[in-house]
Amino acid sequence: MLRTLCRKILFDALGWRTEVTVPHRDKCIICVAPHTSNLDFFVAELYYLSIGRRADFLMKREWFFWPLGPLLRRIGGVPVVRDKASSLTDRLAEKARAATHFELAVTPEGTRSRNSDWRRGFYFIALKAGLPIQLYAIDYPRRLIHCTRELTPSGDVERDMATIKQYYRGFTGRHPERFTTGDASS
Repeated sequence: MLRTLCRKILFDALGWRTEVTVPHRDKCIICVAPHTSNLDFFVAELYYLSIGRRADFLMKREWFFWPLGPLLRRIGGVPVVRDKASSLTDRLAEKARAATHFELAVTPEGTRSRNSDWRRGFYFIALKAGLPIQLYAIDYPRRLIHCTRELTPSGDVERDMATIKQYYRGFTGRHPERFTTGDASS
């Protein structure tokens, strides 16, 4: 019933469509960009619920206040402490290796503001746990959820991050002025 309701809202009422060719995996990192609005979370959550899947997601610790915190944890929220070095990537990689099912959605920009210095924690989680990274785009002008690329980390983080950023250059967030891949054309 929840799946049907989410499909009705996302596809029928809001007019979104999908272009997804990568297989759904039991274990993967889901890289989602552009991330320029809080609405991105709702679009992504509606989509994933509409296909009968559940993914954990990283979110800054400040969102986990009462009464929102318990709800976010229940639907898969993982609080991120950004003000100090932590072993979050190691803990999540270990959790992924031990689990039979592990899907983690991450926004590489790490913020809804314009940021060309994308965070790399998702990459290192995937590398340490031996997981593929699925590249999902939320394109607002076309009302399109797009994923036609999956990347297995090679260990050459600079090259792989350049490949990831290249993939997202053709997509537009809700607030285009807030998205950049760090090159002159975005």
